[in-house]
Amino acid sequence: QVQLVESGGRLVQAGGSLRLSCAASGRTFSTYAMGWFRQAAGKEREFVTAINWSGGTTTYADSVKGRFTISRDSGSNTVHLQMNSLKPEDTAIYYCAAKRGATLSGSSNLTSYNYWGQGTQVTVSS
Repeated sequence: QVQLVESGGRLVQAGGSLRLSCAASGRTFSTYAMGWFRQAAGKEREFVTAINWSGGTTTYADSVKGRFTISRDSGSNTVHLQMNSLKPEDTAIYYCAAKRGATLSGSSNLTSYNYWGQGTQVTVSS
């Protein structure tokens, strides 16, 4: 069982930066691949980025590539999402998710994930 709690979301101006964190409980954290998804009002939840069990492999949606960076700290069971050059279209609830299997196979598909956090709101003003 893995429990996930996101934090760090807030209102920020366009062009600014935010760092989201996802704290995971459970002794098997290091065996899970981790992902971030987001859901804007009235839209479907979409993939943002994912990282494999070791932190050595990452993947990003084209819309955030070059602006967002995912990382994980297995010592503290935490995954971070550094978001730079934020745009109003980045406004959404951001969710952290854990996927069994450690690799990034299927990581862009939300149905691949076994555990989800409750989300944290990010609002980017223009």
